[in-house]
Amino acid sequence: MTTITSDVPTRHVPTRRVRFEYPLDDLPREFAGDPIMSYVLMVLSSMFPDGEDYFVRSVRHFRDQITDPELKAQVAGFIGQEALHGREHRAFNAKLQELGYPTRKLERMVRKGLAVRERIQTPHANLATTAALEHFTAVFAERLLSSEEARRELGHDEVRSLFLWHALEESEHKAVAFDVYRHVGGSERTRRLIMNVVTGTFVAGVTLSVAIGVALDPRARRDVRGALRHLSASPFLTKDMWTRLRDYVRPGFHPDDHDTTALVERWREELFGEDGQLLDRVQEARRG
Repeated sequence: MTTITSDVPTRHVPTRRVRFEYPLDDLPREFAGDPIMSYVLMVLSSMFPDGEDYFVRSVRHFRDQITDPELKAQVAGFIGQEALHGREHRAFNAKLQELGYPTRKLERMVRKGLAVRERIQTPHANLATTAALEHFTAVFAERLLSSEEARRELGHDEVRSLFLWHALEESEHKAVAFDVYRHVGGSERTRRLIMNVVTGTFVAGVTLSVAIGVALDPRARRDVRGALRHLSASPFLTKDMWTRLRDYVRPGFHPDDHDTTALVERWREELFGEDGQLLDRVQEARRG
């Protein structure tokens, strides 16, 4: 019997069927503690549902070309995880809409923008875009999982739980889209070029969306100076974070160059171990 070996490192990419709840009487308007950080998280959450769908489509396009058995298994886990991220952020966004945030409008804008991108880019370029954006989420996820100060930035307990679960799974599958891109012959030149484009459009898009949202919201403008001072000291906006993000354009870069194995194991245990913080969310989803 022939044994099929894999060139891809073994990674556990499980699909956890969780479900969160956001009762409006317990979710304050400034759920992250200040208006600007709340708008930042709202904008990011509004990008996730259709963004995750785009990631899945970009990877799934090449699914039949994947011959490596380990990578095939990881792609299945990636698709399952991303689908659930989209579902849970849609539910969160619906609650934010009820609180007065323009999440539906932002979701429509993201959906239309990604549709244009898919039409004008090649499948390899869409996959490169997915790998680049996965690097963004992986770097921010690592900071969230490794910094108590960063976790405090998320404010409300249920919001923090949502983003911690999301961060753990982004760390678990951080190399999947990247490895698919290499497996199907994606070029280094395109990978690095796409990252430069993505960096500019993503940073500009988030910044502009937050600025417009705050400018149009009288409640958010009340203490905008204090919120800006707080944001400038955020653990998510440090020089080393930028350095990590830009490491992606280094020739020969791979997501595993930054080993987060111990961090992932720690949070798997804290969130889903025998006494895990989110086990009740998994059980509720299974019953439902």
